[in-house]
Amino acid sequence: QVQLVESGGGSVQAGGSLRLSCAASEYTYRSYCMGWFRQAPGKEREGVAAIDRDGSTSYADSVKGRFTISKDNAKNTLYLQMNSLKPEDTAMYYCAADGRSIATISAPSAQYEYNYWGQGTQVTVSS
Repeated sequence: QVQLVESGGGSVQAGGSLRLSCAASEYTYRSYCMGWFRQAPGKEREGVAAIDRDGSTSYADSVKGRFTISKDNAKNTLYLQMNSLKPEDTAMYYCAADGRSIATISAPSAQYEYNYWGQGTQVTVSS
């Protein structure tokens, strides 16, 4: 059974931090590649960070040094630690699974490489 459930979104001021969680079914968690995407109103969905089964990670340039993707194998949970948040980070954040490669997370077509998606969690950063 495929299941991805995000949580942890909210409203923070610029410079603040949030940690997003994505609880996955065991089947989904075994995906080769999992990732976080975001979509702001009127914009395309973009890749933020990805992690593969071995723990290798990749990030979009816009979040490098501020965001950290990780996973807890004992809990089948994916995380996104977001620090030094900026107003431009405001978006709906989605967890995704069954991706092919972490290397393509920044590509415009990255979202099409993932087959399973959560329902999203809203992050709002005020200035």
